[in-house]
Amino acid sequence: MNEVTVANGNGVSPDEIVAALEIPADFNFELPDPEDEAIQESDFREQLDTIWKICDRFDLQTDIWRGRVLRSVRDREKKGGEGRGAGFLNWLKDREITKSQAYALIQLANSADTLLADGQLDPESINNFSKRAFVETAKSAPEIQQLVSEAAQKGDRITRREVKQLSDEWTAMSSELLPDEVKEKAVEGSLPARHLAPLVREMEKLPDSHLVEIKQEIAASPDIDTVKMMTTEAKNLAKYLDAAAQVQTLRDKAVDMEMALEEALRLDCINTAADLVKQATTLEQTVGKLYTTWKRMSNVADRLYVETGASNPHLRSLLTCLESLTNDIIEVPLDEEGDQIVRLKVLTEETNL
Repeated sequence: MNEVTVANGNGVSPDEIVAALEIPADFNFELPDPEDEAIQESDFREQLDTIWKICDRFDLQTDIWRGRVLRSVRDREKKGGEGRGAGFLNWLKDREITKSQAYALIQLANSADTLLADGQLDPESINNFSKRAFVETAKSAPEIQQLVSEAAQKGDRITRREVKQLSDEWTAMSSELLPDEVKEKAVEGSLPARHLAPLVREMEKLPDSHLVEIKQEIAASPDIDTVKMMTTEAKNLAKYLDAAAQVQTLRDKAVDMEMALEEALRLDCINTAADLVKQATTLEQTVGKLYTTWKRMSNVADRLYVETGASNPHLRSLLTCLESLTNDIIEVPLDEEGDQIVRLKVLTEETNL
C-alpha cells in the first residue's frame, strides 16, 4: 500500500499527497466466490480476513489524517478567525461532518501524535492496529499504552481483544488491592486476569473499611468462583454507598447507614438494599423534574389565558382540557381507557401542611 509521511507539514507537496492517497491497485480485490465449493472454508475466511485488515488499516490512517486536517482548520480559526469558530463550523457543514465527529477525529489524531512523539510507537507499527483497537489504546492509561505499543512493535496484530487482555493483566498485577495469594495464581495462569480486573475496578470504588473482608475471602479461596462472588458483592456495596449518599431524604435522619449496610450483608440482601436506595434517588430526581415541569406548564398556561379571550373558544377549550395537569391536583390516566388514574397533589413550600 502507498504511504505518505508528513512531518509538521514539511517536505511533501500537495500533488504528492494526493497521489499517495489515491486508491492503490491492491484495492481492486478479487473476493473469493462464496458458491465455489472447491475453496476450503479456512482458505475462504483467511482471504476475506486479509482484505478486511487492509481496509481496516487504510481506514485508521485516513481518520488520523482527517483529524490532523480538522485540527489545523480549528487552530487556524482560533488564531485569526472571526465569528467565534463560525468558520470552523461552516467548514464542517460543507463537508457534512458533525461537531462530535470532528472532535472525535481530532482526539484520534492527538493520540496518534502523542504516542509517536513520546517514542512509544513506531509509525510503521500503526499498521498493526485495527481502528477500534487504536482508539481504545489512545483512551487507556499510559502504562497500558506502553504495553500495547510494545506488542505492536513486535509485529503482533492488535485488536480490541488484545488491548483488553493487556489492560486486564496490567490492572490485576499492578493493583495493591489484591492479596499476594491471588497474584500468584494469576502468574500461574490458574486465575485469569479477565476475572480479576473487574474485581479490582469495583474494589477501587470502596472505602478501606469495606475492603478487609473481601481481601480475606479471596486470600482464603483464590479461585474463580470466589473472585466472581466477591466482584458481585463489591459492585453491590459500591452501588449502595453511592446511591445512599445521593438520597436527600436520608440526610439529617436518625438512620445509621453503615449499620444498615452491615445488617444487609449479614442477611445476604445487600443487592435488594442497594436497589432500594437507588430507586429512592431516582424517585427524588423524578419528583424534582416533575415539579419543575408542572410549574413551567402552569406559567405558560396562565400566559396563554391572558393572551386569549372569548373570541378564541378553541384555545380556551385547550386550556380547560389541560387543567388536570396544571391544577394543584395532577391527574394522569395510566391506560388508554382511563380505568386507572394517578392523582398527585402538589403542596408547595408556601402551602400550610
